[in-house]
Amino acid sequence: MSVPGSTIESYRDLIVWQKSMDLAVAAYQLTVLFPSDERFGMTSQIRRASASVPANIAEGFGRDSTGAYAHHLRIAQGSLKEFETHVLLASRVGLIDEQKISQPMQLASETGKMLRGLIRSIEKTA
Repeated sequence: MSVPGSTIESYRDLIVWQKSMDLAVAAYQLTVLFPSDERFGMTSQIRRASASVPANIAEGFGRDSTGAYAHHLRIAQGSLKEFETHVLLASRVGLIDEQKISQPMQLASETGKMLRGLIRSIEKTA
């Protein structure tokens, strides 16, 4: 599925996918700082949620209908909110200093705005 009125040929051309990949990288870098006993807990949750965002953008792009595409973008939004919640909780329980979460949370905010815009855009053409 391509984006109407654009020269986007692959999900890799989408800035929102690129930004969400940056978010996933930031999540991995952030969770390296967590205690090793959190490897199967918060570390795993944050990494999975962050990786789910670009994965769902890509999967939706590969679907053959705008409805399916929008559905996967909404799943990506849900994963983004899950990521934010886990990061905030990790900070609140003392797994990570609050100042260390500002950059990943900023990336999450930017990605969320882009996802909402993309969903609105493709729903207009449906």
